[in-house]
Amino acid sequence: MGVLAGLRVVEMAGLGPAPFCGMLLADHGAEVIRIMRPGQSSVLPIDPRFDLLNRGRVSVQLDLKQPEDRAQLQALLTGADALIEGFRPGVMEKLGFGPEAVAAFNPRLVYGRMTGWGQTGPMALTAGHDLNYAAISGALAAIGPADRPPPPPLNLVADFGGGAMLLAFGLLAALLEAQRSGLGQVVDAAMCDGAAMLMMMMQGLRAGGAWSLERGSNMLDGGAPFYACYVTACGKYVSVAPLEPQFYAEMLRRLGLADDADFARQHDRATWPVMRARLTAIFAAQSRDHWEAVFAGSDACVVPVLDMDEAPHSTHNRHRQNFAQVDGILQSAAAPKFSRTPATTPGAVSLSPVTVGDILMRWNVAR
Repeated sequence: MGVLAGLRVVEMAGLGPAPFCGMLLADHGAEVIRIMRPGQSSVLPIDPRFDLLNRGRVSVQLDLKQPEDRAQLQALLTGADALIEGFRPGVMEKLGFGPEAVAAFNPRLVYGRMTGWGQTGPMALTAGHDLNYAAISGALAAIGPADRPPPPPLNLVADFGGGAMLLAFGLLAALLEAQRSGLGQVVDAAMCDGAAMLMMMMQGLRAGGAWSLERGSNMLDGGAPFYACYVTACGKYVSVAPLEPQFYAEMLRRLGLADDADFARQHDRATWPVMRARLTAIFAAQSRDHWEAVFAGSDACVVPVLDMDEAPHSTHNRHRQNFAQVDGILQSAAAPKFSRTPATTPGAVSLSPVTVGDILMRWNVAR
């Protein structure tokens, strides 16, 4: 079941964005086969059942230095629609499974390549991580307060947002084109490229003179007192984001500040320090639960900041079924949601490898 049912994908086991992309496809019905080294159960130093990016798909252990195992990989790729690999440029070519070699026996296969720096360029062969790719894109310099170094934004900006999601988009776009042309192609998805793409709106604001390079001084980077987080009496936080005037007015009304002169000129930056100081004191006077009740059901755009343990218990998240229990492990459910071909509950992390023969028999592909 799922919107991608019938799609066959081979994924070379790796870290971060490549398995996240494979998970996205598997969540929505694609059959994704992970290729792992013999004896390998997880690429993370944790119990494999908690490596949740591997959920929903089976794995095959192959030693690609052995001719027999290389033949098995070729058989899988012959019957596949797409390949995902996240190695440095040239590694798959050295293994004998670069794009040209694969196209020789499966010209319709879409070849997804996930790297940090891309397949070309002066940094293509160097190491890096999410923080580095976000740094070179212009995104990292725009995040965080002005008086401290930019903080690592988890690994959401480059690995998952700029990397895995754009790889998934690229794969599906190329698969759609392959239905018309009968030919696959290479999707060169680089995390630095994707992180730069995510900055598009800020680039426009900068070009239009509406964005300063000074962190913490702009509308969306914590500079505005009405787009920020505040600590409450219990030590937890609320997010405050009434950007539009009607939402700002609703926040002031619920705080009893509708006629307060300090808050009369929302976009007058000269008033922002006073506004921030007063909002800081106001929110610190009561608990997060108190403020959640005050703003419940309103358009004031004030919402509690929930941690990872709290988020699954949110009334809204429960209604949306945004989290699921899989093999006793609470985790995010599949997204987005489809009306006619909904995703099922995500599959568990498979701990026992299967054989290539079993897969090929199911696919009805000759070995």
